[in-house]
Amino acid sequence: MLPILADGAQELGLDLSTEQLERFQRYYEVLTDWGERVSLTSVKDEEGIQKRHFLESAALIPILEEAGLSLTDKSLIDIGSGAGIPGIPLKIIDPTIKLTLVEAKQRKAEFLAALLQELDITDVVVIPRRSEETAHNAIHREQYNFAVAKALAPLSTLIELTLPFLVMGGVLIAPKGKDAEKEVATADVALETLKGSIRGVHPLPLVKKQSVVLVDKDLPSPPRFPRRPGMPAKRPL
Repeated sequence: MLPILADGAQELGLDLSTEQLERFQRYYEVLTDWGERVSLTSVKDEEGIQKRHFLESAALIPILEEAGLSLTDKSLIDIGSGAGIPGIPLKIIDPTIKLTLVEAKQRKAEFLAALLQELDITDVVVIPRRSEETAHNAIHREQYNFAVAKALAPLSTLIELTLPFLVMGGVLIAPKGKDAEKEVATADVALETLKGSIRGVHPLPLVKKQSVVLVDKDLPSPPRFPRRPGMPAKRPL
């Protein structure tokens, strides 16, 4: 039952229970079933899903611990969640996480709702709207301890899309590829505008050429950000 995930989790210092591994197995089954009808991920084989989706999500936990951070009992918003990565794997590993998933594409949002039902996870909120709109809703603005977004946008755009969701002292978790340092170098204006600062860039354990950028939310984000839907991507700060 998902031996690559089980062995990799142990290398990361995470001891997954039989119940957790069974949930990941069901996750894999639902993902591949829906993937025949809905474009959820370009990674479709069992080995790839274990490595790219499940293990790379799990690897965020030791990185956060190394930075003196913990997701336990904290609120986490996953922006552009898509197939639920990395929010749902993190929730399976640490059920105390208060998780919200934002996914604007209707069919993907339907997948997330169906997946959570299959996994018998009842305390996760799925928001089928654009993050630019959701971030101006008082229920969600500056309410979360952590935000995460994987494969969504360059860092400068990501900062505008995510920092308005964070409380003061909140942290953006941004998994990135080999260009992480280059993205950090071009994010100065976005950081200054949205009132954030780089906490660090950390190589992802067990994965080559992948890293995670951590961004601190230092002050309230100006009320006009994020700009209207599409603008953060079309005209990055």
